Amino acid sequence: MNHLFFLDHTDTRHPVYRQYEQECLDLLYQAGVLLREGEYTMSEKLYGKSLRLTVEGEFTTHQVTALHGLRQIYAEQRQTVKFKAICTQLCKAEQLLQIELEAGHLFWEAKMLMAEQVRVRQTLLQKLPELMAKMEGHYRKNPTFRIYDYLYKLRLMQQELVGDYEGVIRTTAASEKLYQQGKLNARRFDRRYNMYYSVYAYFQARRVHPGLKLAQEYLNAFHRSSGNWFVFLELYLLLAMHAGDYRHANELLSMAFQNPFYAQLRDSAHQRWELYRAYHHFIDPENSPLRGLHFTQFMQTLPDYSRDKQGLNVAILILQFLHYLRLRDVEALLPRLEGLRKYASNHLRNPAAQRTRLFFRLLQLTVKENFDVRASTRKGQALLTRLEQTPMPGEAFAGVEIIPYENLWQQTLQILQLPTEGR
Repeated sequence: MNHLFFLDHTDTRHPVYRQYEQECLDLLYQAGVLLREGEYTMSEKLYGKSLRLTVEGEFTTHQVTALHGLRQIYAEQRQTVKFKAICTQLCKAEQLLQIELEAGHLFWEAKMLMAEQVRVRQTLLQKLPELMAKMEGHYRKNPTFRIYDYLYKLRLMQQELVGDYEGVIRTTAASEKLYQQGKLNARRFDRRYNMYYSVYAYFQARRVHPGLKLAQEYLNAFHRSSGNWFVFLELYLLLAMHAGDYRHANELLSMAFQNPFYAQLRDSAHQRWELYRAYHHFIDPENSPLRGLHFTQFMQTLPDYSRDKQGLNVAILILQFLHYLRLRDVEALLPRLEGLRKYASNHLRNPAAQRTRLFFRLLQLTVKENFDVRASTRKGQALLTRLEQTPMPGEAFAGVEIIPYENLWQQTLQILQLPTEGR
């Protein structure tokens, strides 16, 4: 805990606002200590400096704190003129802070719903237009960076949920343009957020090769000790998997698991990375560091369905089915076939889940045709064509495809051509 006072906040890989805000916090702390010790002259200078920095950085909360300190100094020293001027400034700052707090309530309500289960996230779509209208009203009256940031992220959230990835590209491009024109506070706007969402949009729009190039270029902008580094690397890995560059994907997996900060990630993140590694091993076992026995044990411990793995359930069901299909383990395969039917019936009724339903039907076809590759290929062609014509859904409706269903179907057909494996 003592070492927290000596952290380096000036590292350019940290969020851009961090060093500026920390400078304000340091000055406010020092000024407050001096004020409590009765040292008004030095305290006034430090509060004055912090006030200038908070105004430049649009840190309204800290601006109010600085003004409170100055008000106390001028009141106790009976400096009437300065006291009145500070009170006028403080009144405006507190009014602005109240508006920013209201905007924050709107944003964090949406953020909380976004973090919920897939079904709950869909309800967020109904609330977002109203939330955004209120936020836009706040921004028109008070165009501060904090409110802009809330509005900007809400817009990205809405576009992400409905799958409007071209819209995400336009939104991030517009923000970058505003930044280049000097219309966004350079002490607050973190371009790495734009970097992430730009690459994410390319991934979801199936522009995997341009996205892969951008991801490689942007990775060093993220500090490897931060959660954002892992989030961006996760996206980078998915681009490599979708591009079929499994050797590169293996390198990215190694980077994640060898990072000493991996242990600090949440359990949900660990589960995703383990599932990515299992998919990679399944699709490219020769270049995977994962041993076959470890993979088999992992497959046996995966639940068929789990409420705490809402975003991973589809990927888990598919990998389990393909694993037992490769083994030709009919005894284990038939329950999973029934599991696909039940899951689709109970959880994939929304039109946006069309891709997953189609792929489930393709997988079911392999058993129905008694593992005959020719019959499965012929009878699955119509389903495959529909699958290729169906766009990927927004995040409100389904988990991400770790490997595109079209590629997995080709892998499935290759499995049908092989004899039973003993892996």
